[in-house]
Amino acid sequence: MTPRRRVILLFLDGVGLGEDDPTVNPLAADAYPTLAALLEGRRPVAATGRLATANAELIPTDATLGVAGRPQSATGQAAILTGINAAQRLGEHFGPRPDARVRAVLDEGGIFQRLKAAGRSAYFCNAYPQGYFDAVRRGKRLLSAVPYAATQAGQPLSTYADLCAGRALSADFTGEGWRQELGFPDAPVYDPQEAGRRLWQISQPHDFVFFEVWMTDVLGHARNRDEAVRFLARFDGFLAGLLGAADLTQTLIVVTSDHGNVEDCRHGKHTTNPVLTLLLGADRQHYAAQIRDLTDFVPAITAFLDVPAPESRPSAARL
Repeated sequence: MTPRRRVILLFLDGVGLGEDDPTVNPLAADAYPTLAALLEGRRPVAATGRLATANAELIPTDATLGVAGRPQSATGQAAILTGINAAQRLGEHFGPRPDARVRAVLDEGGIFQRLKAAGRSAYFCNAYPQGYFDAVRRGKRLLSAVPYAATQAGQPLSTYADLCAGRALSADFTGEGWRQELGFPDAPVYDPQEAGRRLWQISQPHDFVFFEVWMTDVLGHARNRDEAVRFLARFDGFLAGLLGAADLTQTLIVVTSDHGNVEDCRHGKHTTNPVLTLLLGADRQHYAAQIRDLTDFVPAITAFLDVPAPESRPSAARL
């Protein structure tokens, strides 16, 4: 049997490339052995710039998309998910959650819809508690861009039952938040490396897996540099577990973000910094050369998976 080519996208909300100053930028701390090894001792900061090493491609990625102002989550995530410059389409950066205008962009054909139409399996692997579904049903909460795009492609969002069955993950990697904050004492708990290995197992039936981590943006808004270092250290362990389990000859791992924030804990606001993008695994050098801004991920992913472009995509789709 021919090994399955697969893309795993790890989305870290609000992670830009900032100053090489660990007092304000948690990414400048010497706390991430996996990232340090991948980047051969260089830090994921603005001064490092574009970097190719033996095992990774670091790509400062434009999130401003030619639009004035601070990038926002809804339009930035829509650009990642569709390849369409949503901010330019709207004439502004908008967020955090999609309004009707952003939903219309997502409806044009997000990556989940594109892959489904091509007969491929795309899976959004975050689990949600029942309270989340209740709030959405009552109109108290709007779906953010990623779960909206997944559900528009026909995927039911994963539940606590999926979390317990090992089919989905907690956004904090370990599941501890489900026990300590959400009141689920029997929720499965992993150490970060175990969670990374679990993601690899979850990915096996699928061609594309999307995992969303939003706590980085929350910690940036809170200006909580110390907790951000601890959280990113857990992500570093999670990444180590995934890399140790994955078949990197057939798998492209993408780590990216929608806007800057946590890399500057002085002010608690989004930044206009380029965002962190890492490409790991198969054909990373080839696709790294194609990535400049947030609209470039969908073309790279579909090319890697050998999915043809839609026959009648409007020429204005990237406007």
